Amino acid sequence: MNDSSNIWLAIIAISTLVMALVQVGAIIAGAMAARKLGARMGRLEAQVQGQLQPLVDRLNVIGADAARISALAVKQAEKADAAFTSAAHRVDQTLAVVQNAVVAPAREGMALASALRAAVGSIRKGSVTRRRPKGSGDEDDALFIG
Repeated sequence: MNDSSNIWLAIIAISTLVMALVQVGAIIAGAMAARKLGARMGRLEAQVQGQLQPLVDRLNVIGADAARISALAVKQAEKADAAFTSAAHRVDQTLAVVQNAVVAPAREGMALASALRAAVGSIRKGSVTRRRPKGSGDEDDALFIG
């Protein structure tokens, strides 16, 4: 082999060694940057968590209070519904009793009064027809407009 081939071979070997050292350096620098970034992210996360934790705790308390209030509202609505249902049932029963106690006897009384009126009217009609002279019916017919 000649000297120029050895020189070129040496240049290639040195350049390969330099490239390997640069790559190893880049890997080490990347690893150090990743550690620093991880540490900074951990600190930032701790700060954010420290600042947000009271807010999260408050939101949890508010959510628990809202759930409790909702449960109470449901219970109160059920009680009100039961009370209104019971009241409506009692009103229906009361109206039925009033109808049986007042309206039915009133109808019977009206029927009795109507029967009494009819009887009195029939008695009057019989007494009026007896008193009339026989010729007076023709006069009434002449006065009738209809």
